[in-house]
Amino acid sequence: MAKPIPVSPLARPLPDLSTVAGVRLSAVAAGVRYQGRTDLMLAEFVPGTIVAGVYTKNACPGAPILWCRQAQTTPYARALLVNAGNANVFTGRAGIQACEDCADAVSKLLDCPPQDVFLSSTGVIGEKLPQDRIIAALPAAQAGLSEDNWAQAARAIMTTDTFPKAARRDVTIGGKPVRLQGIAKGSGMVAPDMATMLAYVATDAKLPQNVLQSLLASGCAQSFNSITVDSDTSTSDTLMLFATGLADNPAVDDVNDPALAEFTLALNDLLLELALLVIRDGEGATKQIRVEVTGADSNLSAHRIALSIANSPLVKTAIAGEDANWGRVVMAVGKSGEPADRDLLSVAIGGTWIARDGGVVENYDEAPVVAHMKGQDIEITVDMGLDDGQARVWTCDLTHGYIDINGSYRS
Repeated sequence: MAKPIPVSPLARPLPDLSTVAGVRLSAVAAGVRYQGRTDLMLAEFVPGTIVAGVYTKNACPGAPILWCRQAQTTPYARALLVNAGNANVFTGRAGIQACEDCADAVSKLLDCPPQDVFLSSTGVIGEKLPQDRIIAALPAAQAGLSEDNWAQAARAIMTTDTFPKAARRDVTIGGKPVRLQGIAKGSGMVAPDMATMLAYVATDAKLPQNVLQSLLASGCAQSFNSITVDSDTSTSDTLMLFATGLADNPAVDDVNDPALAEFTLALNDLLLELALLVIRDGEGATKQIRVEVTGADSNLSAHRIALSIANSPLVKTAIAGEDANWGRVVMAVGKSGEPADRDLLSVAIGGTWIARDGGVVENYDEAPVVAHMKGQDIEITVDMGLDDGQARVWTCDLTHGYIDINGSYRS
């Protein structure tokens, strides 16, 4: 049996969570893989709830991804069912059948079409999902539905996570109050497209699906698609946004409507908070790292360079060892395949410029950089000196803890 995983030193406590009108949740133990803990989350949404989603670009997606993509061809959602411990990936026809069986069982309980039931699974790949255990646990899950079960739901979807993750925002649309609240899980197999990662956000705002989808895709680009733990894109990544429509906000049919400005900022901020909680729980992580690239040939080029730095094992292990080895940053820039000029390149760590225009800063004092490296939040800045392209990504350090966790993941 695997050793218990210690709580990340970067952990954050759950915020002050509330309720979202039209959403009820429950968490139960189905025994999918784990014993002695909840591993099944059920969310029920009021009829008429609109759904948007962004899913993994991995070419070997799990059966629940295929199910959700198809289900989202209609705008409505009545339920979300998520299990931990088994990813239902690489399971062929048996995986599809498991999705059909689970969605059908939930639809009978809630008296809705199966296509209004959304599914996610996270855990071990290549093992058949024991859907009979999940279906047997559904009556208890239905009986336990409550508006106040957000924290319990966040814990039920954890795998190698060491702490539950949630965020909340209260804003207005057209002067009317609306609420956003979400939960996430993720610790390893985390990289853009998306970064294994599940996240679910609900709001009582009244918004059409085209607006909801546009907001979610845009917010994902600067949050979940800008984080990486280990460069591995999961087969199960899912980000969903549910809008119950019970708030009294004025009708909005354009994503650029000024009435949406506050809501958009809040959604983006909430998604980034959830994404950074995933980084703070990176397997074996002891430091969170922000990589900022400016002066690149384009924003896309800057993003690729930033990811090259963030995914470099040499950069990440140097930071784990609190070694300000900025030469590894230069290496990672050069290997990215993006336009670069060595003689224009500048590098800073913790706000202190170490190299400017291709050379070490004269009389460079390493003391503030050494002090910065001893902290938990590390900042690396690179100015390419080429144009105005810029990007920001987040990652974590690479320690022996990552090997310990993943070397015994299935045991």
